Amino acid sequence: MNERMEFRPNQLQINICEKYGMAVLAPEVMVAVALQTLGQSPIYGSRVELPEGGTVSWFIHCGEYSKADDFYKPLHAHHLDEILPQVVSYLCLPTGAKFIIDTGEYEDVWMAE
Repeated sequence: MNERMEFRPNQLQINICEKYGMAVLAPEVMVAVALQTLGQSPIYGSRVELPEGGTVSWFIHCGEYSKADDFYKPLHAHHLDEILPQVVSYLCLPTGAKFIIDTGEYEDVWMAE
């Protein structure tokens, strides 16, 4: 069963989806975050197709990416309000969406090829 966060998307989340012409899709309860990269810039997010039996479709890291097996850690999405609030507005982007934001006003959102 795909557990989606039980909330109605807020207006900021809807606005981001509309701005880029994308459908609104609530995220799963869990996300994957590279916790050791918090505080770095820019911030990257990628939403992949939820694998069968999977619980995570969002992968988020800051700064440089690593291919290390333990780079991402599972985290309840509601913790993002505390540790990475700037990504919360992007969580309703659909499967295949990617974003890059920085500590200034840079923002790029697109669909993966």
